This record gives sequence, structure tokens and C-alpha cells, in this order.
Amino acid sequence: MRRLLPFALSPFAATLASAVASTLAWAPAHAQTDGTAAATLPTIGVTATPERQNRASVSGWGDGPAWRAPYQAQTFSQDALQQAQVTRLAELTKLDASVTDSYNTAGYWDILAIRGFTLDNTSNYRRDGLPINGETRLPLDNKAAVEVYKGISGLQAGVSAPGGLVNLLVKRPEGRTRSVGLSATDAGAHLTTVDLGDRFGDARQFGARLNLAAERLDTPVDGTRGQRKLAALATDWRLNPGHLIEFEIESSRLAQPSAPGYSLLDGRVPSIHSVDRTRNFNRQDWTLPVVMAGTTGSLRWQGDLGQGLRARVTYGEQHLQSADRAGFPFGCGFDDFAQYCANGDFAYYDYRSEGERRITRSLLSELEGEARIGGMGHRWQLSLLRSLHKTDVNNTAFNYVGDGNTYTGVPGLTPDHTALGAGLDRTDRSTELALRDEVALSESLRAWLGVRHTQIRRNARSTADGTAAPRISEDLTTPWLGLGYTLAPSTQAYVSWGEGVEVLHVPAVWYGNAGAPLPVHKSRQTEVGLKGQAPWLNGQQNWSVSLFAIRKPQGAGNPATGEFLLDGTATHRGLELQWQGRRGPWQLAAGGMWIDTERRGSANPAVNRQESTNVPEHTLRLSGQYTLPLTWPVSVQADLVREGRRWVDVANTARLPAWNRVDLTLKTTTPHTAGQQWTVQLGVTNLLDAKAWREAPALTGHYYLFPMLPRTVTLSARLDF
Repeated sequence: MRRLLPFALSPFAATLASAVASTLAWAPAHAQTDGTAAATLPTIGVTATPERQNRASVSGWGDGPAWRAPYQAQTFSQDALQQAQVTRLAELTKLDASVTDSYNTAGYWDILAIRGFTLDNTSNYRRDGLPINGETRLPLDNKAAVEVYKGISGLQAGVSAPGGLVNLLVKRPEGRTRSVGLSATDAGAHLTTVDLGDRFGDARQFGARLNLAAERLDTPVDGTRGQRKLAALATDWRLNPGHLIEFEIESSRLAQPSAPGYSLLDGRVPSIHSVDRTRNFNRQDWTLPVVMAGTTGSLRWQGDLGQGLRARVTYGEQHLQSADRAGFPFGCGFDDFAQYCANGDFAYYDYRSEGERRITRSLLSELEGEARIGGMGHRWQLSLLRSLHKTDVNNTAFNYVGDGNTYTGVPGLTPDHTALGAGLDRTDRSTELALRDEVALSESLRAWLGVRHTQIRRNARSTADGTAAPRISEDLTTPWLGLGYTLAPSTQAYVSWGEGVEVLHVPAVWYGNAGAPLPVHKSRQTEVGLKGQAPWLNGQQNWSVSLFAIRKPQGAGNPATGEFLLDGTATHRGLELQWQGRRGPWQLAAGGMWIDTERRGSANPAVNRQESTNVPEHTLRLSGQYTLPLTWPVSVQADLVREGRRWVDVANTARLPAWNRVDLTLKTTTPHTAGQQWTVQLGVTNLLDAKAWREAPALTGHYYLFPMLPRTVTLSARLDF
């Protein structure tokens, strides 16, 4: 493997310069030697696609029709995100029944769960297919679409937690774009965006697109006012009809105080009607905002090599800086860190982690083509990915400063920001070689075969005393198999099986082996599904049904040793339904998931055969949009979000009730007049002002409860000119 890729990942600027030089030297020479007409490259942008699709490019199985994809996925275009008032990844939960919250609050990065498994922010997020670190607020202003791939991703990613992947597609130059947007909420937030793009040159071979955003952040929760900025540029150069170079870069910064959650009261879930949903425990004179800044960019060359061969080389780099600060409640005194006292009392801490740095570098080379072998058609792809993930966290402050109460809040306390806790420097390197093949066995029968070999090299060192954890070097192979049969026109039944690799790290608190990497373990999934596309009352409909079973290793603290160790497995079995239809002025979408979970093999007998925490027993998403036939068409969209009961604690003694939320959106678009067009939208989140506990994530050994936010009204306008 090292001979195949004999290089070290270099600083961003040097790599970009080297890649541009080599590409410019090679591409024209190849074009001169290739006498055949090069085919047009596949489109990268997705703005011309439907608002929602049942497929995702991050799957790696090409651009075939959605009904023939042997997996479950959803792609949400920019229009779909704006119509649903989605401004951060955490809000994807309202669009897909398989996606749920897993610790989402103001002033923090987004954490999602798919099929009940929390995604790993260091390995389950992609940007145009390249690995990125999600331990920051990932902006959506310069994204053309968001893809959600569901299920084990051992073929798509050498290392990732089970459940799925989230892939962000960057806006690319597509022609003339002139757009300015404004929005404001009744909570005090307001956002300004600019989107400018065009093509230049005699043959319009050069393209550029600029996205800018400035936002004052605020929520109905007290003390969460902050600010966010983004600047992003995407350019391309069409060397000839068969070769394209693309470069893009974005820089963003967010500063906002966080809002800690509530908790159990000595094993009891407090009534949602007894607490103030707008109270923020992180309100002291010395409270500082969480700051997340990042610069991310990529350079990509893709070309048609002739003879049906297409190649693509992409280099990406991401630099993140953050300061994580909060005054927050944590446990009942020093006796029970998992929850608050029966009367609502809690211990209060001053937490500060300054100067956190995270770097991700990756180089992906891909070669794909089509061939007929043994009378069967093959669509194959060979890829090689080299990645580096580096995390540097300095010594942290985590100091007890006083007490507060669930119902009365926190009095003024004296801060203590003495950094006594050990930080962590961690480096993960991986090299991944993958081969996938779609085989047409007959007109009705298809097979999908894939295998990925991953080399993993990991090490970690404490910043307190320089103590290094044992290095881990492992080589693993993850296969993926699928078989699909066309039952009727545009209708396919499929079955698939795959493995994934998950890297577990010990949380950097409490444990004797804090921060150490644990041995790599595999997750496995089996899925059976039925997908189709058909006419519907002079319109169009897409639908899918799938059954899945996923098993993954779990980690937990061992009271006997004081260490965090692998501790059995969790198995999630579920049923997913998805339907989308369009007919005349109507657009409808429905999705549901019913899931059963079970823990096994734990050293704690009270955990075995219990259900996983913070996983709703069912979810439902319904969306209906109707366009009124007026001079200025007005669309009315209503969204219903329902999530069933979920357990809070691992022993399954406390459970949150099911809840429902209704959102409403009114949107109108004026006719083009003098080259200008206005789009105005009025949205109401939680229209009925429902009160409920939204989620119950467990983090660093503590059970949190987050309430559903009160009704919020958003007014936005966009001018295209």
C-alpha cells in the first residue's frame, strides 16, 4: 500500500500548487494524444434535481435511477432545505424519519443519530465525498444539497460509526447567479446572505461562485445571542469538453453561548410543565461564548480518459479552531454524576477548553469505467484514499464552583478556570483501497459487489504529562454485497449485507485510560428492501420499504478497573417506509421508522437485554405542500414531526413520552420583472407551541434532557436579479 502511495500529506498551499502544476502538464498532453471526442463530464451541481431524491452520490454506486439503488438514502436540495427552514444540520431531523437528535443545543456543533446510532463527528461526515471533521458548526449557506446515506458505510468510509453518512455538496459555478437573502426571527436572530456566480472566457470555460453570510444568532432560550460569518468561493476551469479543474474554499466563524440541558431528578423525569423552557443555566457574569472557526478547501481534477474510462483526483484540507466554554450543571453533588438530586439541586461547574485545534487532510483518487465480461455488463470503480485526522486539545478546566436548582436557576458564583484536566493530542492515519462493481446478471437481476481494505495507524498523548497511549496499527477488510431483482417496471426488490469499521476512543474525563484509542471493531448490517417509481394520478411517485438489522460494539466504564472498555454490543432492528409524490399543485412526502433495540454482552447485568437510550421507538414525518393558482403563486406547506417514547437511562427505568410538532410555511414568488424576482417566505416552527422533552442524550456519563423550543416565527425574503 505504501508503494502505491509514496507521499506524506503536505500543507494545503504546497499541495494545491503541486496538483495544479501536474494537472496542467498532463491534461493537455493527454487531450492531444486522444483522437476521440471526449464525453461531457457528469454534472457536479445538484440544483437542477428534484427537491428530494431517494439516492445519494456518496453511496459510490453511480448515477442510476433512485428505484434501482440497493440502499436507502435521501438527498435534500437547497430549495428543500430553505422551504423547511433548515439552517443547520441539527434541523435535518424534521425531514427524514431515520434521523434524530443526539445532543443538539445552541452554541455547539450538531450531533445526529441515524437508525438509532449516534454518528461519530470525526468520521461520519463528508464534503463532496471527502472526509471532514464535524466537531464544528458546518455552514449550509454555500451548499447545494445535503445527502443522508443510511446504514453501514464500511464500503463508503474505511472508518465510521454505523447508522449512515452525511455528505455536504458544495455549490459550484453553473452560470449566472445573482441572489441576496434576508431573514429574521421573532427570537431576535437575523441572517443576510449573498450568492453570486457566473462563467467567463471566450468559451465560458472559467466559472466562479461567491457565497457570503452574516448572522446574528439568537433562540428563545435566554442568553444565547451570538454571531456567525461565512465567506466561500468556488471556481472551475473547463480545460476542454473532457477535463475539468475545480477549486473551492470556505472560511467560517461562530461565537455563541451554549445552553446546557436539564436532567433526571433522582431517577424521575420532571414534568415539562414544571420547568422554564427558555431558562439557560449557562448565565453568569463570567460566561463566555463557544467559538468555532474553520477553513476548508478542496482541489479536484476530473477527466475522460477515453475507452469509457473516467478519472477523478481530489485533495481536501480542513483546519478547525475552537474554544469550548460553559458554566453548566452536572450531577447531584459528588455522589451521583449521572443526574440531579430529587429536589432539583445540582452541582455547578466552570468548564473551559481553550485553543482546540483539529486538522483533516485527505487525497482521493478514483478510476471508473464500464465493460462487458462473460456476457455481463459491469460498472466498476477503483479508489484510493489517504487521510489524516489530527486533534490537539490543551489542558482543560473542569471545576466545581457551587450549586443551583432545576426550578430556581443558578445564583451568581465565582469562576475557577484553573486548567487541571489533562488534554489530548491524537493522530489517526488511514489508507483505504476500495473496489466496487455493479454487475448486470440479466435484464432483471443485478448484483453489487464491493470491498474496502483499510490500514489504520493511531496514537494519542496526554498534554498533562506527555504520557502516550499504546499505538494501534490494524489492517481490516470490509465487504459489501447486494442483489436486486426487477419485479415490475421501475420496481426492485433487493437484499444487502455489509461490514463497517468503527474507531472508539475513551472519553477524555474520569477514566484511568482517558483519551486512549480502543481496538478497532467491526459492525455488521443486513437489509432487505423494496423500491419503486411509478405514475400517480397523472403525477409521479417514489416509494421504498426496508427492513434492517445492525449490530455494533459498545463501550462503557468498568467500575472494577476504573477504565473505559469495550462492553458488549447493541443491535438495532427496524422497519423504514418512505413515500414521495407530486401531482399538479400538490407535493407530498411521508416517512416512518419503527425500531427495536437491545444491548447484550455487557459486564453490567442490569444493562443486558435492555433497550438503547435516546432512541425513539418510532418516528413519523409527514409533509404536504399545495400551490394556490394565483397571479403570484402561493404555496402552503405543513410538516408533522412525531417521535415515540425513548428510554433515558441504560437500566430502562425512566422514559420520555412521545411528542408531536407541527410546522407551517407560506411562500410566494413574484414573476420576473426587469430581470428581478422576489421570493418571500413566512415560517412558523412549533405552530401549536407544544411542550415536550425533545431528546435525552447521554454524554460523559450524564443524562441530559432537552426541551422542545417554544413557537418561533421566521420571515425571509430573497431577491434574484
